[in-house]
Amino acid sequence: MSIEKDIFQRTELLLGANYIQKAKGKKVILFGVGGVGSWCAETLIRSGIGELTIVDSDLVAPSNINRQLMATTKTIGKIKTEVLKERLLEINPEAKITALQKIYSEDTYLDFELDSYDFIIDAIDSLSNKVHLIQSATKTKAAFFSSMGAALKLDPTRIKVAEFWKVQGCPLAAALRGRLKKSGGVSKKFKCVFSDELLKNQGEEIPIPKAAEDNTELKADNWSAKKARINGTISYMPAMFGMTLAGLVVQAINKEEND
Repeated sequence: MSIEKDIFQRTELLLGANYIQKAKGKKVILFGVGGVGSWCAETLIRSGIGELTIVDSDLVAPSNINRQLMATTKTIGKIKTEVLKERLLEINPEAKITALQKIYSEDTYLDFELDSYDFIIDAIDSLSNKVHLIQSATKTKAAFFSSMGAALKLDPTRIKVAEFWKVQGCPLAAALRGRLKKSGGVSKKFKCVFSDELLKNQGEEIPIPKAAEDNTELKADNWSAKKARINGTISYMPAMFGMTLAGLVVQAINKEEND
């Protein structure tokens, strides 16, 4: 008997056998497996997703340990996607996990064959790449969900889900909307996970200005102190963002089953 029968027994009690079969057949790609994406990935696998591609170019760093699922003192220096893949297969050995140590960008996006997925999830940091992913993903048939910034947040009760153009109080969403309007907009509506809370780093007099689009709640790819601003983050907020993203996928599959 397949081990999956036992693994998803409680899920089946809640959502039914048809959901289990549907989820197993879904193909999901997740861009970014940092604080938000790593927890999203695990929640997807624990929710029965049968095929998941995880994309991230980074190695595990000591500063990741406070909030990233696969980051421990034993995994420092290892490839994030490979460490996470190993953990995900320990949860469900029958899942198909593809780990890509790559950056999504205007130069690489064709490599990912976005049209082949049922769900596309955005949990990346680079603002320019995020804009491109949003525009590319919304041109496909896939359901698309995006995370706004989880840094400089402390209150879990302020985490919300909204259609992208209706997100309020989030500087990252405002910056993205500005860029998207200038570059042709999006092809369909999509939901975001966000919080309208904006705290400041210790020692700062005021929060990050809304106009500072390129640095708002972001770090650059291949971070160095000379070109990126690092914001404070607490352990549970990125995890809750990531789990909420995964919840949107589960709800979409369940709704599809019940329609």
